[in-house]
Amino acid sequence: MTNTPIALEDRDRDGDRLFSPSAGRNKAIIADSLSAHLPPSARVLELGSGTGEHGAALGDLRPDVIWQYSDPDPGSRLSQAAWAQDGWPEPLDIDLTAPNWTADLGAFDTVFSANMIHIAPIEAAKGLASGAAALTDTVVLYGPFLFGPESAASNLDFDASLKRRNPHWGVRELDLVKHIFEDAGFNSLQSFGMPRNNHIVRLSKH
Repeated sequence: MTNTPIALEDRDRDGDRLFSPSAGRNKAIIADSLSAHLPPSARVLELGSGTGEHGAALGDLRPDVIWQYSDPDPGSRLSQAAWAQDGWPEPLDIDLTAPNWTADLGAFDTVFSANMIHIAPIEAAKGLASGAAALTDTVVLYGPFLFGPESAASNLDFDASLKRRNPHWGVRELDLVKHIFEDAGFNSLQSFGMPRNNHIVRLSKH
């Protein structure tokens, strides 16, 4: 997704396990929201899994779920493997801007990605949408979004900060995300407000 995977925060370490301050704050509420929409023994592919804490939180809540981590960063994949539950597959090296990144992955009940599309070029969001269409009927995104003139001031400030770092980054307008996923066949969108002006966005083909 980028030449150098990005973490916009300092992370603690215990062995191979990395700890993200933001994941520590939001992992429980994200796990609760995801769990409510997952069938028994669901297979979930997480894209840009970072430290691995989101999958671990969901696994603690739903031991029946099989969680597939992925990340282009080797250090993050080591952390994900350390957080993984018994029986989970090894983390995958996935670059969403690469062609045919879905090859040989099989089907999933849900594809999930948190705090990724704003610190990657828009091509990553497009690659996520087009690739996920071959894997699942449902995609769940978590993070900050813009809502035109109703955007939260903190998210507008964050957007400006990101663009100063890299003009290809930025907090995405929800309408833009909606159109990207509609083009890939995800015709239904639900948005749920979360703490700190974040949202869970659930996109489905039905």
